[in-house]
Amino acid sequence: MRIVTADEVRQKLGYARLVAELPSRLRAETQVPARSQITIPRDDEDDATLLLMPAWSPSVGGLKIVHVTPGNAARHKAAVNASYLLFDGTTHEHLALIDGAELTARRTAAVAAIAASRLAAPDAKRLLLMGSGRIASELAYAYRAVRPITEVCVHSPTRAHAESLAAKLSADGFEARVCDDLPAEAARADIIACATLSHQPIIHGEWLKSHHHLALIGGFTPDMREADDAAIRKGHVFIDTLTALSEAGDVKGLSFDDIKGTLRDLCDPDFDPPAGFTVFKSVGEAFQDLAAASLL
Repeated sequence: MRIVTADEVRQKLGYARLVAELPSRLRAETQVPARSQITIPRDDEDDATLLLMPAWSPSVGGLKIVHVTPGNAARHKAAVNASYLLFDGTTHEHLALIDGAELTARRTAAVAAIAASRLAAPDAKRLLLMGSGRIASELAYAYRAVRPITEVCVHSPTRAHAESLAAKLSADGFEARVCDDLPAEAARADIIACATLSHQPIIHGEWLKSHHHLALIGGFTPDMREADDAAIRKGHVFIDTLTALSEAGDVKGLSFDDIKGTLRDLCDPDFDPPAGFTVFKSVGEAFQDLAAASLL
């Protein structure tokens, strides 16, 4: 069995390759059982959680193993640790153990970019980033693989974190700066990408126009919100998986009839994009990890 490090994941899964080759794999028939969520009680800190996320197809399968340990913040260690086990679909031989954090970050950003390649204006060049964490730090590079992104404005509750990400993006060829006037920068942007754990809406519908593409990537529970109801009602809404309708606060008030399509629809070569303001809500699901791991 191969051990695949984070460095190897980065080297082999560049965004140009991911956005070109993932769509066909994301449309493949895949079995995705409900994830298992196991609480690990702690006496002197918040309880930890173990997540088991399986998925398989006739040819290949995988299991993502995730530990979420809030108490690690006090230890100056990552709160989320993950590994991905890839196995043969017929013999179930274990093929590889992959760095799960890097795999998750890259497939999350790539999925957002694939959605933007179908929904954002072809000449979109201005990106507003909400957040400065692990996923947010990947998004400009992923979007640049599908749209001519040159300008990036970074908004974060902690200004020092926004400054740090803006400096890194500037060093990599973007015109990057920290966001000081959120409504003005939102109105000016072509793509607005939110990768936060906010429980209160950050983006408001009154700021948004027909040219915008809004990606809501961070929230994954019913009490998390990155956009208000006005923003959701205003746009053509797409979701990565139907699970989002029950799991994601941003779209929990919507029904199946309110949704224009899912990630599989967006990956259809014959997809015909709607005109006007679009929203893509992503919560992530095991079939996306399997698609990226099998490509690797």
